[in-house]
Amino acid sequence: MTDLAQTRACEERLVNLWPSVDTLMMGDWVLRMAHGYSGRANSASALRAGAALFDHDLRRIVALYRAAGLPPAIRVTPLAENGLPSRLEAQGWRVRTHSIGMIAPLEQTPAGQGTVHDTSITFTDTAEESWLAGVSRLQEPSKSNPQHLAAIVGRIRLPKGFATVHRAGQPVGFGMAALDRGMAEMGSIILAPEVRGQGLGRQLLRAMMGWAALAGAEQVFLQVEAGNQVARALYRSLGYAEVYPCTEYRLLPVQDTG
Repeated sequence: MTDLAQTRACEERLVNLWPSVDTLMMGDWVLRMAHGYSGRANSASALRAGAALFDHDLRRIVALYRAAGLPPAIRVTPLAENGLPSRLEAQGWRVRTHSIGMIAPLEQTPAGQGTVHDTSITFTDTAEESWLAGVSRLQEPSKSNPQHLAAIVGRIRLPKGFATVHRAGQPVGFGMAALDRGMAEMGSIILAPEVRGQGLGRQLLRAMMGWAALAGAEQVFLQVEAGNQVARALYRSLGYAEVYPCTEYRLLPVQDTG
């Protein structure tokens, strides 16, 4: 599954397409912090193959994240040095999430914004308050603050489109796409519970891929939770290939045994 060149291409672009409030470079690693909104924007990630983390690097990561009021977090992809997971686990770091990076070519332009029966999908080039509020309303509690979401998407300095799915005139789904050097990320894809399982996710993703193709993208990529088999099957059916795994580690707090 692993393709190091494509892994690096995606991970580099994520820094620009899902920007953090604060970003620090540390050798072949980037440290990102954004009020705790999303794992990607609040963790250290490798940007070069074989990226090493020495013990003094780990201590620095811990100190910087704790100073920012955030749990120390490291995303381990195939770009990281061999053996890093074992070292992290030996020092008290534990797995928080597993995800899969997927990529698809854009060989033809799918349908963009438009109307299908009583469903319409529209795009704006800025994250309007209604989009921010809608995404936040449907997210898990740690991602329910629209200001924290705005702090991330408002920092994107590249072409971007914010999608809203309407059914019977009501917003029931959202997504966003952003383009960097021929590759567009598909993100923030979420539907209201009452309309899931009706094909709207496919319509939304095809519309977002259409936006990306019209914007000049040659490839699209996304990340999906490894355990979400339904989403992975949907993405594969639309031409996405699973390219690389990603595991987020967090350092457990010191337990008070007194």
